[in-house]
Amino acid sequence: MGELIGIRLRQLRKKLGYTQEFVGKNIGVSKQTLYKYEMGIITNIPSDKIEALAKLYGVQPEYIMGWDSSTPKPSPSYYVDPETAELADRLKNQPGMRMLFDASRKASPKDLEIAANLLKQLKGEE
Repeated sequence: MGELIGIRLRQLRKKLGYTQEFVGKNIGVSKQTLYKYEMGIITNIPSDKIEALAKLYGVQPEYIMGWDSSTPKPSPSYYVDPETAELADRLKNQPGMRMLFDASRKASPKDLEIAANLLKQLKGEE
């Protein structure tokens, strides 16, 4: 079972283009600990870490744990406005834009677009 969890964690991380360091920082563990989760070395992953990983990867904890073998189901949207959720989903796969996800869940699509454009300007991309 631990190996299945590790495989799923690794696949989800790679699918989103996240590094082990990025994921570790976001869930509060070291890069080495995340590596051990992904390799099945640590099999008793704390439930708060499973929940944090599921939220970060946009899946249900049941999928990570192997209790649900179907295609991952998205977690309920963090954003209140459906348009904002859609824009955030598009932006999350763009390198350098992930910091937008610290934005308020009540942000409007226009707020996210302004923030994205500001980040691009700061990085000299516009």
